[in-house]
Amino acid sequence: MLFAEKSVIPAVNNMKDYEKLLEMPIRSIVVLDSYVSQIAEMVRMAKRHRKHLFLHADLIQGLKNDLYAAEFICQDVRPAGIISTRSAMLDVAKKRGLVTVLRIFLLDSRSIETSYRQLDQMRPDMVEVLPGLIPSMIGEVRRRTGIPVIAGGLIRTREEVENAFNAGAVAVSTSNKELWDFM
Repeated sequence: MLFAEKSVIPAVNNMKDYEKLLEMPIRSIVVLDSYVSQIAEMVRMAKRHRKHLFLHADLIQGLKNDLYAAEFICQDVRPAGIISTRSAMLDVAKKRGLVTVLRIFLLDSRSIETSYRQLDQMRPDMVEVLPGLIPSMIGEVRRRTGIPVIAGGLIRTREEVENAFNAGAVAVSTSNKELWDFM
């Protein structure tokens, strides 16, 4: 794995915060909102600072979510990992040797069952569960799939981070800067 178990993974939405994170003693960074024109340079910067960059492929502005985009990201940009809600994107990334993270949303019973089918079919390296505030669901997803769980979304306090870890999450992804130095 590209990060220590029970680690907080900072999730950034802008270049200013990204550049600050490069100087912090962390191993991995999640880039949420980005532009197609900046992702290659962000990956180069991360590699120079010995950081692992996880790129949220669905949130790259200026890049369509299709197989061509997946090939471009995997062959030309080469982040450490890809986060997506789309199996096709992650299938390409997996074939190209990138770490794959399927992002699922805990909306209702039907969406959870659909997510389980998707997880069974594609077997990503990790699954990011949103919102990450439901310890019982973090534990259920981990037990039912055997896939490491990242808790993300709406986690605002240190107690909520601890609850996610106690429920079985291997990491917490957050854009809350106050939690970036936790653990």
